[in-house]
Amino acid sequence: MEKGKEPMIELAWGAHTDRGRRRELNEDSFVAEPPLFFVADGMGGHTAGERASATAIEAFSELRGRSLVGLDDVERAFARAVRDVSGIGAGIDAAGTTISGVAVTEQGGEAYWLVMNIGDSRTYRLAAGVLEQISVDHSEVQELVDKGEISSAEAERHPRRNVITKAVGAGSYDEPDYWLIPVAQGDRILVCSDGLSKELDTARLTQVLSEEESAQAAATRLVHEALLHGGRDNITVVVVDAIRDDGQGALDDTQTHVLDEDTLPRDLSKERTGDGPIQFG
Repeated sequence: MEKGKEPMIELAWGAHTDRGRRRELNEDSFVAEPPLFFVADGMGGHTAGERASATAIEAFSELRGRSLVGLDDVERAFARAVRDVSGIGAGIDAAGTTISGVAVTEQGGEAYWLVMNIGDSRTYRLAAGVLEQISVDHSEVQELVDKGEISSAEAERHPRRNVITKAVGAGSYDEPDYWLIPVAQGDRILVCSDGLSKELDTARLTQVLSEEESAQAAATRLVHEALLHGGRDNITVVVVDAIRDDGQGALDDTQTHVLDEDTLPRDLSKERTGDGPIQFG
């Protein structure tokens, strides 16, 4: 990197959401606007889940439109989300939500993905044709997998696969997990609620993400395929692509956002497009 030059990264993104084939309400919410790409999956029954996920996403609203954010910015927004979701209403103890996704940050003048996760929504990265789940589910079945008591395949069919161990609200005051990953040319990030991951396996996710050229086409197709495979839950997908120019990392924002298994705490079709450069450094 030349002295005095600030690194840039070019982003293209898309999003799609659907209430699914069995739900009356869509309790998922999301933000797909640089530097934030998060999905929240609400829970609690009636309108509590819908309110919880929307409230959590709104807590991050002041970070929208920035060129980048730091870990301290995200931590403050998360604390606000916990406070606001916990205050949704007396008697709605089960109101809560997952949150997973990436924010764009920088370290030493280079762009990084700041991955955040709490609950069982997921964040993946497709790089060099390999899809890796970055986030780790906070769920009862994941605890069993970690202990070696069941396999990952068995976890997908386990009767308590929808019970999570951490959330925003729902009586939980746990902290999310964070990861810092350098942004690389060709990275494709997938953020989704469990309405996608419960319907499509890793091989199918990889195939769709590899076949679709645009982020929006990938997001829309993934939701449609989840519907074809049963659509038992709300489905929300955000796809973000990293495109670099001249080894400096460029940013071309092409934003597109669209917006019979409830997620439970252990204890208790829209679209939008846009573009524009973002500079980091």
